[in-house]
Amino acid sequence: MASSLASKHFLAAVYSTDGSNRVGSVLPSTSFQLPARNTRFRRFEVHAAGSTYGNYFRVTTFGESHGGGVGCIIDGCPPRIPLSEADIQVDLDRRRPGQSRITTPRKETDTCKIASGVADGVTTGTPLKVEVPNTDQRGNDYSEMSIAYRPSHADATYDFKYGVRSVQGGGRSSARETIGRVAAGAVAKKILKLYGVEIIAYVSQAHKVVLPDDLVDHHTLTLEQVEDNIVRCPDPEYAEKMIAAIDAVRVKGDSVGGVVTCIARNVPKGLGSPVFDKLEAELAKGMMSLPATKGFEFGSGFAGTFMTGSEHNDEFYIDEHGQIRTKTNRSGGIQGGISNGEIINMRIAFKPTSTISRKQNTVTRDKHETELIARGRHDPCVVPRAVPMVEAMAALVLIDQLMAHVSQNMLFPSNPALQDSLQLPLAEATR
Repeated sequence: MASSLASKHFLAAVYSTDGSNRVGSVLPSTSFQLPARNTRFRRFEVHAAGSTYGNYFRVTTFGESHGGGVGCIIDGCPPRIPLSEADIQVDLDRRRPGQSRITTPRKETDTCKIASGVADGVTTGTPLKVEVPNTDQRGNDYSEMSIAYRPSHADATYDFKYGVRSVQGGGRSSARETIGRVAAGAVAKKILKLYGVEIIAYVSQAHKVVLPDDLVDHHTLTLEQVEDNIVRCPDPEYAEKMIAAIDAVRVKGDSVGGVVTCIARNVPKGLGSPVFDKLEAELAKGMMSLPATKGFEFGSGFAGTFMTGSEHNDEFYIDEHGQIRTKTNRSGGIQGGISNGEIINMRIAFKPTSTISRKQNTVTRDKHETELIARGRHDPCVVPRAVPMVEAMAALVLIDQLMAHVSQNMLFPSNPALQDSLQLPLAEATR
């Protein structure tokens, strides 16, 4: 998410000569004045809760794994977009637990309800709230974890930061938090589709089973190919190998990681900004904010370091429609932090699920060494269910960047020789 000190309020405690503390709001202003000589700042604090993403299409997620429910609030959703709960439910069903033997056995329907922001079947432009109740909580499964920390889980760091945590289900560190993201992402994908943008993710690695790049054509890949098996790998032969690899550790109470590849087709040219708000930087932040992520690559990624410039450069040409294109796409659809109209492709690495039912060494909250066998219902491999989560974050980044691009570059006359028009036919928008 783009950050700008000029757009945020700061709370500061001011110490005055009479010994009193005053908490005031320091607002950005061109006529900002320093405090008087006999006044000094004792501390300067920026309050950042960390549950909101986006500047124009702002999404805040809420709820915890074993609380009353989870969901999101979208502020900045354009008006007059046809939207129903069924539009959102499709992606929530792809994310929900209990859908196969290689996912967590927790049984949740994850049925969503639009609580505000829609009237007569279309968005109103006001805050859109989507709620999903929790119905299959088992708090007793976490009794041991209220005392001892799960290795490599967020249990310890939440205590280090807040001095308190929601033990049942991991609270906000649970993957159930991503329900709000997937719901918001479904809305974002529907808007992006009006501009022809398609976002598809799939599992390209599970443990040591790696899908060769040349087996998937990103120009013709379909959602149906991805959804054809429980591991969400578009190649049937490698899908079976991945399922077998996950099954092998599942029966032993262990877990494995993997990689999700995501592509975005027909992305308009010009999305993203130079320097700090580069498109790939925003995508990296969005993806790395997902639970269990450990790495992010786009385009040639780390493999590009083994190439020379002449090998790596994407040469330009003019296509049959008079458009500037690249012959190859090692840039991954982004150059200089700005989309170039080619397919954006990225890969996100996910670690093995940290909660496993094998004995591990750990420590208790009162600082005693102990052993822990974690209970509860957890995914032996997160990547099959991470696919819709990755798609959602890609959509949230792209819709926010699209709205930023339109607000800066499309409100006034553009240069038609270089800039693509983003005019959206009214009939298509209201269909």
